[in-house]
Amino acid sequence: MKKRILMLGAGVMQGVAIACAKEKGWEVVACDGNPDAPCRKAAHRFAPIDLKDVGALTSFAKELQANGGLDGVFTAATDFSASVAAVARSCGLPGHSLEAALNASDKTRMRACFAKAGVPSPKYIVVGDPDPAICASLMKQAEIGYPVVVKPVDNMGARGCRKVDSETSLSSALSSALRFSRSGTAIVEEFMEGPEFSIEGLFFDDSLHLTGLADRHIRFSPYFIEMGHTIPSSFPAETQEALVRVFEAGVRSLGLSHGAVKGDIKLTPLGPMVGEIAGRLSGGYMSGWTFPYSSGIDLTGAALDLCAGSRPDSLVPAIDMVCAERAWISIPGTAAVVSGLQKARTIPFVRDILPRIEEGASLVFPTNNVEKCGNCLAVAPDRLSASSAAEEACRTVFIRLEPGNPETDAYLSVAPGCEPRFPPDAFTLSQDSYPLSFDQPVLYSNVYMPKALFSRKDSATDWHGSTVAGALSKALSIAPGLSELLSVPSHPLYQPCWLAFLRGGAQGLVYVYDANASS
Repeated sequence: MKKRILMLGAGVMQGVAIACAKEKGWEVVACDGNPDAPCRKAAHRFAPIDLKDVGALTSFAKELQANGGLDGVFTAATDFSASVAAVARSCGLPGHSLEAALNASDKTRMRACFAKAGVPSPKYIVVGDPDPAICASLMKQAEIGYPVVVKPVDNMGARGCRKVDSETSLSSALSSALRFSRSGTAIVEEFMEGPEFSIEGLFFDDSLHLTGLADRHIRFSPYFIEMGHTIPSSFPAETQEALVRVFEAGVRSLGLSHGAVKGDIKLTPLGPMVGEIAGRLSGGYMSGWTFPYSSGIDLTGAALDLCAGSRPDSLVPAIDMVCAERAWISIPGTAAVVSGLQKARTIPFVRDILPRIEEGASLVFPTNNVEKCGNCLAVAPDRLSASSAAEEACRTVFIRLEPGNPETDAYLSVAPGCEPRFPPDAFTLSQDSYPLSFDQPVLYSNVYMPKALFSRKDSATDWHGSTVAGALSKALSIAPGLSELLSVPSHPLYQPCWLAFLRGGAQGLVYVYDANASS
């Protein structure tokens, strides 16, 4: 008899799971609070139900169960694993217990479980008031010093998450975290120094079945923007084993017992420590893309089997490849033209080009992982080839901005400098290079380049890894008229163009050119 499952979520990240279930010959009924969810039509049936509305979801599931049957409830890459567990429990279906799912969905409960079980994790306090004085008092009582991380207890994708170095920036961080929290609660915890890893697996029959461990590439302090990840990890086997041991201890402390588990683990000077653990498959193009591309393990299919009461056929890697995911981002503004997508797809080893924005979209420099513009995935036999291909693909995509945008103007009006700032400059020069001098420019590629930039033309790189020379070449190819302008140091736009380039890279340079060409 054909199985039927209820999929919570019909977005891009759930598309792989919907397709995988259909390949198994199952019927897929999907729910999403967005009536226009992009993968809703891929399901056999779709119902627009808010994934926070457990009562409505349960009623719908029981209706399905009474009329044709229901074999499982599933989600991937959402923060609604507790909704899955609640519906599954009400229908007598397999899955993590509701208690465990709640432990893995609320960072306050999560940290309490870790502390009780002795799982290495940072000290923390819980805050529901944006008053920094109250928070500072609680931190003092808990003997928590700066730096700290402030984040909502019940959100994902680094929304509302920020590093705080002193009480000066505590107020704004608290306000942001509380704004992103559905329960109006934030957690303030010790900052963990060190590299970060994503671990994914399945837990069943009282055993953890590891399916992947990736190096995460986090940038742009005080925020935590994942500019990519690479799997398998480049760290030694003994280090990876230590990370997995702590991860498994965390999974067990939460009570997760039947289904997908994923964790963010940091390697600190004190050893591995748990950032977060969730009772679901990961997002960020990991579980449905990079992990199977690297190992050949059908992780989504295996997790679906568990949710429907079966055991996976095999979790043994079938291939040994390296998969690199990298993101591309933008300075603030409105996308006028997105170019280079097809060219990026032709780069050797590139598997997927996944834009998240369209022309006309409003863009910001990301403060969380939802605000990135797109992702490139590459698969190769070795780490260098995979990483290089993904990074080259990101550099190939170019977002040309609409001229005359106040947000772009405000971003570019900030004078470049060497001090830490957010958003950062595209290129950072040595301290003695500021303010940028335009005396004695150097002729390079038929344009006159400021001497300080010329001296770093092959070493300074922007957030996508473009060198000064590479970014200039890109800008000249996008806006050929720039070549004539930059060949005349006395031109009134010469200095503004180079300052915009230093601050906003090729995007900033082309924007200033376009803004003045259209005026």
